[in-house]
Amino acid sequence: MKSHQTTQTMKPATAAKKLGVYLEATPTEFQEGVVSRAELTALQADPPEWLRELRRTGPHPRPVVAAKLGVSISGLARGGITEPLTTEQIEALKAESPEWLVRERTVQAEVRKEAVRVKEKNAERAEQSGPPRD
Repeated sequence: MKSHQTTQTMKPATAAKKLGVYLEATPTEFQEGVVSRAELTALQADPPEWLRELRRTGPHPRPVVAAKLGVSISGLARGGITEPLTTEQIEALKAESPEWLVRERTVQAEVRKEAVRVKEKNAERAEQSGPPRD
């Protein structure tokens, strides 16, 4: 019996998310098609000019904006940022350093510190309890 290998495909929104780009800023043929795993891998390995340009200048989706600003996605929302931003807009926000951005960066730093503390505490507990019993 011969097995049929089906090509896995994904919606453009999923592919855009995996590529870290804002779907509405991609070319029409990308938005209207489907993307196979092989195509996605090829785009990641050797991005075409439109993808390099989008990654460089934006507009960027919220997860990318949040990462570039050093805040959470929720922090963006609390700061009133709900739309995609370009690299230029992100840099202007960093330079302006509004109160909400300073506050959200502080919150994010505390969250990261707490995550490290919890991880270390769990590792310590695991070490003290010894190897797992059968």
